[in-house]
Amino acid sequence: MWSNARLLNATAGALLALALALTFYLAARVLLASPAFPLRSIDVRGDLHHVTRPDIVGALQGRVRGNFFSVDLEAVRALFEGVAWVRLAEVRRVWPDRLSVTVEEHVALARWGQPRDARLVNTYGELFSGKGDSSLPLFSGPAGTEGEITRRYATFRRLLAPISLEPLQVLLSSRLSWQLRLSDGLTVQLGRDSDKDRVEDRLAKFVSVYPQTVAKLGRRLDYVDLRYPNGFALRLPEQRAPESRKRKRV
Repeated sequence: MWSNARLLNATAGALLALALALTFYLAARVLLASPAFPLRSIDVRGDLHHVTRPDIVGALQGRVRGNFFSVDLEAVRALFEGVAWVRLAEVRRVWPDRLSVTVEEHVALARWGQPRDARLVNTYGELFSGKGDSSLPLFSGPAGTEGEITRRYATFRRLLAPISLEPLQVLLSSRLSWQLRLSDGLTVQLGRDSDKDRVEDRLAKFVSVYPQTVAKLGRRLDYVDLRYPNGFALRLPEQRAPESRKRKRV
């Protein structure tokens, strides 16, 4: 073995490589634990309207550990994304002693569920916790359907634009039947998608005849049912009897 120069060179090379690897490993351990590279600041960027400095401080206080080299960027990202109204966070190191965090907020599109629920739907059709303005439309449906309702809402809005109406409520039942409540108070029963037509087709037909039919009635309607194959049914608001007639004489 000792007379084999090639084998000796290979062995020496392997030992040198091992020594260098061990040296780098020990140096990395020292570097990661060293107080010489403290993390001094976290810069937060983004178009923020709901996320506040106290929100961020409360989420990160005492939870960011390590120095500039050892801090876990994924853990920091998760802390930011746990803050209310934060949709996404991107974290990166900036030499020599800080982190830069770019935050994307949720943009609320609608309220979700019951009016008392503190949940919203963003423009991507994702649910998140938060209290929205009562002027936002209301979506409701089975769990997991918020994305589909968001897509249909955009279509319903586009279809109703020619008659200057907006869908203020989009409701999807457990039987996957669609119902709208419009900005003029009209409830529109669309029903379910079928092999013959989709609910969008029924709404488009209704909008096309709206100026010659509903608009010419000159009075507010309560309900329209579009589930009929060759037309639709209308319901007028119930006429309440005068208060004097409803009271019984003693």
